Amino acid sequence: MKDILQITLLVIMSLISGMALADYKAGEAKSQVCASCHGINGNSEITMYPKLAGQYKDYLSTALHAYKSGSRKNAIMSGFAAGLSDQDIEDLSDYYSQQDGLKVLPEK
Repeated sequence: MKDILQITLLVIMSLISGMALADYKAGEAKSQVCASCHGINGNSEITMYPKLAGQYKDYLSTALHAYKSGSRKNAIMSGFAAGLSDQDIEDLSDYYSQQDGLKVLPEK
């Protein structure tokens, strides 16, 4: 029984170590290209570009994978996403999901 437990733990540890772990600092560095449209920290001040800050990590990752695969269409984003690795996508998604989104107050 002890041998089975040890083998199970080794298998689980090897699976975990093989998973891509998101890296916040790497995402921050990679986000510099995105800032020209999506703003510093993902808070775009141009209404035609979506704010990325504070979005769900899974949503951001899914969207970038969809641009990369072509299942989501946008000429600019598809071009950028085409060069991203899975690790790049995880890092960027992690970074933007942890940013504070700007609150938009209604006009008076």
